[in-house]
Amino acid sequence: MAIFTFKGGVHPIGGKKMSKYKDITAYVPKGEVVFPLSQHIGAPAVPVVKKGDRVIAGQLIAEAAGFVSANIHSSVSGTVKAIEKRLTPAGNTALSIVIDNDHLFEETDYSQNIKNLEGLFREDVIDIIKSAGIVGMGGAGFPTHVKLQPKNEADIDTIIVNGAECEPYLTSDYRRMIEEPNKVILGLQIVVNLFDRARGIIAIEDNKPDAIKIMKKLVKDIPKISVRALKTKYPQGAERQLIYASTGRYVNSKMLPADAGVIVQNADTIISIYEAVIEGKPLISRVVTVTGDCIANPGNFIVPLGTSYRELIEAAGGYTKDPEKVISGGPMMGKAVFSLDIPVTKGTSAILAMSKDAVAESVPSSCIKCGRCVSVCPGRVMPNLLADYAEHGKTEKFLQAGGMECCECGCCSFVCPAKRHLTQTIAGTRKQILAKGKK
Repeated sequence: MAIFTFKGGVHPIGGKKMSKYKDITAYVPKGEVVFPLSQHIGAPAVPVVKKGDRVIAGQLIAEAAGFVSANIHSSVSGTVKAIEKRLTPAGNTALSIVIDNDHLFEETDYSQNIKNLEGLFREDVIDIIKSAGIVGMGGAGFPTHVKLQPKNEADIDTIIVNGAECEPYLTSDYRRMIEEPNKVILGLQIVVNLFDRARGIIAIEDNKPDAIKIMKKLVKDIPKISVRALKTKYPQGAERQLIYASTGRYVNSKMLPADAGVIVQNADTIISIYEAVIEGKPLISRVVTVTGDCIANPGNFIVPLGTSYRELIEAAGGYTKDPEKVISGGPMMGKAVFSLDIPVTKGTSAILAMSKDAVAESVPSSCIKCGRCVSVCPGRVMPNLLADYAEHGKTEKFLQAGGMECCECGCCSFVCPAKRHLTQTIAGTRKQILAKGKK
């Protein structure tokens, strides 16, 4: 069996065994639930409820404020307690709808949303996905209905389901593929059928042989869909690297995947598409991995959006010892959090509690010119040089050296023997350049 990959990358400790074999468990929130109005790329959603209103699960509580935005629905029944600024997993505050959970869990009748799929046009399916508030659930949070309407619609010939899940410790996508493979396949078929020339690829790293086996068995009689085994390597699941490994097509920083004829959807996102189109359900829950060497019972939980991180950690048995660092997401690209009183959002893939903060323990020193960062960089640039340009404010040289090709994966910082904060330094300059471009 051919194993596909890209140049560069690293092999961090996996850590997946802690939660890999734990079935997805439903969690019911105990306290209030909080819905940041900005949990997606684009304009924040606009509230359509006010303080004192009673809502039920599945009810629209904030609507998209433009084309690049996303609807938000309540995940519980209860009363709108406040519309105020609250802390988010990104570390900032955002205007949020706070709902006092009444524990009745009254739910919308989704059957009224179900349509005859055979009678739907392409625009109808995209409208359903838009109404459901679906965004990329791998972390980026890009509104899915926007991604499915590229300018070059006729050129799209490949839809990739990202089942790589290359981040260490994370197993939520793996459990989805193991426990609900038919939803993945049917969700992919829905998206493939939106484009006249498209075929589907389910891309999975080869450290998940059982998922590969299940998917291959289920798609063997579906001519437009195939399964591609990818080499286990970080960042195999990054969009550009995934596209290259799966199709051999190169995407740079000035291109969108659609420019290469490709659309990529995370495994959890593709299931949400299935549930919206076939079952009439909006996006009100997601699977979150709660893990790390400080967690008593690591596992995977299907969680109503808005649930607090504190509650989820308690659901996993709490801490066995005080962690030095808690991360929202994985250890390579996740963000450290300083409070557990933050809500699960559409982009929350994991909560990771670690006994040691390896980054804080390391003391950066001068570059020793070893070239390790260059050898592992999947963007094929020179991180050591880019970091020097960034530190000295040499923006033009930064751009000339391909600074915007960095995907901020963290590989360079991971292998640097001098413990330089390469990714952080480069990312700061990229952010400034992008912000200036928007102005």
